[in-house]
Amino acid sequence: MDHKTLFFRYLAQTSRSPLALEIERAEGVYMYDKQGKAYLDLISGISVSILGHRHPEIVQAVKDQADRYMHLMVYGEFVQSPQVRLAALLAQNLPGGLDNVFLVNSGSEAVEGAVKLAKRHTGRTEVVAFENAYHGSTQGALSLAGNEGLKNAFRPLIPGVRLLAFNQIAGLQSITEQTACVIVETIQGEAGAVVPGRDFMQALRKRCDKTGALLILDEIQVGFGRTGALWAFAHFDIVPDVLCLAKGMGGGLPIGAFVASREVMRDLTHDPVLGHITTFGGNALCAAASEAMLKELLKNRYWEAVPEKEKLFRELLKHPRIKSIRGKGLLLALEFENHHQCKKVIDGCLERGLVSDWFLFADHCMRIAPPLLISEEEIRQACQTICGVLEDFLF
Repeated sequence: MDHKTLFFRYLAQTSRSPLALEIERAEGVYMYDKQGKAYLDLISGISVSILGHRHPEIVQAVKDQADRYMHLMVYGEFVQSPQVRLAALLAQNLPGGLDNVFLVNSGSEAVEGAVKLAKRHTGRTEVVAFENAYHGSTQGALSLAGNEGLKNAFRPLIPGVRLLAFNQIAGLQSITEQTACVIVETIQGEAGAVVPGRDFMQALRKRCDKTGALLILDEIQVGFGRTGALWAFAHFDIVPDVLCLAKGMGGGLPIGAFVASREVMRDLTHDPVLGHITTFGGNALCAAASEAMLKELLKNRYWEAVPEKEKLFRELLKHPRIKSIRGKGLLLALEFENHHQCKKVIDGCLERGLVSDWFLFADHCMRIAPPLLISEEEIRQACQTICGVLEDFLF
């Protein structure tokens, strides 16, 4: 049987109609199928390949680490040089108070750990999240989702979750002294790249300060420069109590983290001991890849060119069928009239060698989240393809 047959026969599926592209290799912003056809990756594997595919510094770091060791022991027991170097580098490039890093495997696990930490630290049980939020699909993270269609089939989920309207200051009064934490995406991703108001984010920070609730910011999609700042919360002049990271963090390898102060984080060490456990969290190869990615990002400050790239996308993507362009930096959403139009454009782009996608809670919006290294020429090529599809398929 060929690989595509094996894919459908033996690999668990997540939908009835996967793209089923068989990619032979990938490099930079391109992926190549078995016939050698090139596909420009406009979504970075959903915000993962932040410095493109197979960045040479990341590949070399993985090779070097594989020559030393891979898995040794569960997270937190041995001193492993890739882990400690990565944790130190992250802490040195975050505001004071975010100086203790718990390495995990994914964004969902980062969220799970962050919420457990908040409950343990505050002694409270209520968690506040927001409508149209997405924080992952494990039981706990799914409980925080702000879309009933995604989670209703899996109830009962964890109790004590209150959902508020996103970007509505009045609703913040529902955060009380019974609230352990408020978890919010700095910019809502699966809602279709929805950017909150600065006044809302600052009011949220103040309300958490007043009530003693921990503010958890989910930057799983928008961290590491995607919005034009190293950390998206810098746009709002706030600092979270706990920060969740993943996706682009590994430069293509699976790794995540939740970050807090040393004082808060040490509550996971006692009553009970091993308050959060992860066997593979901070895997040596993944940590080495993450350190290499972050070093390269910091050295070249790629986020500084993001605003100009955003501006170019907005200038070139002008068409009567595009109702709006939402988002910030290189997380943008092209809004169409409905899902049918959006899907038609995505399918047309794929035929012409451009990979995009829609959003979980905004299926009428097309995702643009390319590697930060995408060039002006590649942006022009992508926009020309999108506009060409709009002309040929919709008129």
